[in-house]
Amino acid sequence: MAVPGKKASKKLSSTLSRGSEEDFEVFCQPCDRDDLRLPAAGYCVDCEEHLCDSCFNTHRRPKPLRHHKLLDKDNMPHTQNLSTMCSSTTVGQPDDLTSPCSKHKKETIKFYCHDHKALLCSVCVTLDHPCTSCQVNYIPDISRHTIDSTEFKDTLKELDKITKKCQKITADLRQMVAKSNTSLTDVLAEIAKFRKEINQRLDELEKEASDAANALKQENDTKLKTTEETCDNVSKSLKASSDMIKQLNTTKKADRLFTELKNADQLIRDCEKRMSQVKTTGITKEYTFDPSEAIQTFLQNEKSLGTLNAKTLEQPSPSSTPDSKSRTVSNHKNICVKTSSDKKDCYITGIAASFPNQVFLVDNTNYTIKMVDINSQSIQNLSLDSWPYHVIPTTRDELAVTLPSNNTIQLMSYSSNRLSKKNTLEVDGRCYGISYCQGKLAVTFIGPAKLQIMDLKGTVLTTVIANSNGENIFGRPEYVTSSSKSIYVSDRGMFAVIWLNWQGELMGSYGGMGFPQGIAMSDDGSFYVSDIQKGQCNILNVTGDCKESTTVLKDLDHPRAIYWCDTTKTFYVSNYSDDEKERNIIKIFKMS
Repeated sequence: MAVPGKKASKKLSSTLSRGSEEDFEVFCQPCDRDDLRLPAAGYCVDCEEHLCDSCFNTHRRPKPLRHHKLLDKDNMPHTQNLSTMCSSTTVGQPDDLTSPCSKHKKETIKFYCHDHKALLCSVCVTLDHPCTSCQVNYIPDISRHTIDSTEFKDTLKELDKITKKCQKITADLRQMVAKSNTSLTDVLAEIAKFRKEINQRLDELEKEASDAANALKQENDTKLKTTEETCDNVSKSLKASSDMIKQLNTTKKADRLFTELKNADQLIRDCEKRMSQVKTTGITKEYTFDPSEAIQTFLQNEKSLGTLNAKTLEQPSPSSTPDSKSRTVSNHKNICVKTSSDKKDCYITGIAASFPNQVFLVDNTNYTIKMVDINSQSIQNLSLDSWPYHVIPTTRDELAVTLPSNNTIQLMSYSSNRLSKKNTLEVDGRCYGISYCQGKLAVTFIGPAKLQIMDLKGTVLTTVIANSNGENIFGRPEYVTSSSKSIYVSDRGMFAVIWLNWQGELMGSYGGMGFPQGIAMSDDGSFYVSDIQKGQCNILNVTGDCKESTTVLKDLDHPRAIYWCDTTKTFYVSNYSDDEKERNIIKIFKMS
């Protein structure tokens, strides 16, 4: 038998482990793993281990162990089971936890957060997953039941199932590609044969077909020029009226303002009528080319290479586009975000999130960034020097906030669940919208209207103002979102969402909107955008190619900023409502 307080040799320990239960005294099992045998002074029911005085007194000090049930010396078991000792030293012990933390390289993974489904080290628990907001367990406390568990078996089944599915997809595709390539070989042979037969007359017939196509192109160009002139004149009239109204309102000239407002009302009706006429006369057709079937037989007599078939292109109406997915949306909860320190009603122009239950809000009128815990509804404020507009998380514990009036982007930290300012990035204009993806920022500006792509140090990589024809792309680009391949800008001046790639090239647009406002990316490559039109305010889900849309939230009260969380299938929406109470509320919607 080992002497208390002395280290037992490995040979002696081995001999003891083969003895009967009666051969053992009741000793501290954690210390025994370090070859130090001390008498037991208590017992932990959760760990199923005897503890010495030191281990017993300190056992519940760490946060993950505070719920453990301890028995003193009088109430503890007075025998130690050999199987319990063996299992306690071979399964789920700290010695098995050797995986390094991906964020804190010198720390080891030892904990699990059930709320975020995340493996954590002790630093992660302290900084980002405190027990006050997360359910965190020490892995050895919960791992003992995983051996040969249902989860273990189900996981292997799912892995095998997906592997077989991948193999089947590859096999099916290989068969289809082979069949397709065979048909394409036949097609290429037919094309070569057809080309050889018509070669003698090709030049003449090609010229006739080209002349017809060029004539249609000229017609399109004339139509476009006429429409652009009309729209330009309308825009100038509207801007002149808007400037006059703003000036009269500023100078408090009520009589003239009243008159000008009534004139503007008539101007709006006239412009809407002109736009309706432009849309009617601006119908454009898409053409395809069908070669003549008779040309192979009557090559010498045929006077036409083929016919141009026209298909009228009609812009899809967002309100009438059928839903591509079956969705159920419910108003989950409303959260009032006005605090006692706010001097004015809130005007939330930006929403972002780091964890599913934590959101960041840009309060434009109160010059603050708010950090809101959705569960407890607690709010922390960080005051800024000027009015902010938009916010986006850049790294795990950092935010970027645009300050238009200062021509700066404020970087800030939210580690340890507290907001604090860091450095600022100086930019060359009034920055409004901001998005982050793979180490790059996409930032929109007003006056002049442009988009800049920059790194996290503020170095400008690309500036986008006009298209390849020198025409301005943007009117009033206020919000932006992005994926690894695309950038989408909601532009209320163009009544559209502008689609670009990360090289700054214009890819397309989704138009026909009222005033597009907040915009948010989805993991499936589509995006959500709030659309404020006269008589209806909706949130649309638009495909990544900007060709189709689905209305997912209808009849809202002037939705301004939006945020979409793919993990929880949740919308966060702010309103710029005439109702002061509504302006102080963030609406949360669940989608299923």
